[in-house]
Amino acid sequence: MLKWTVVFLIIAIIAGVLGFGGVAAGAAGIAKILFFVFLVLFVISLISGRVRG
Repeated sequence: MLKWTVVFLIIAIIAGVLGFGGVAAGAAGIAKILFFVFLVLFVISLISGRVRG
C-alpha cells in the first residue's frame, strides 16, 4: 500500500510541474489518504504482534 502512496505522490508532482492543478490536487489527496490508511494498519499490526508474541 505504501507503494501506491509513492506512485500517487509522483503523479501529483509531475502533474503540478506540468500545470495540471486539479489532477495534482486529486493525486496528492489520494496519496495522503493511502498514507494514513497504511499508517493505521501498520500501528494495528504492531499492536497485534505484541499481544500475541
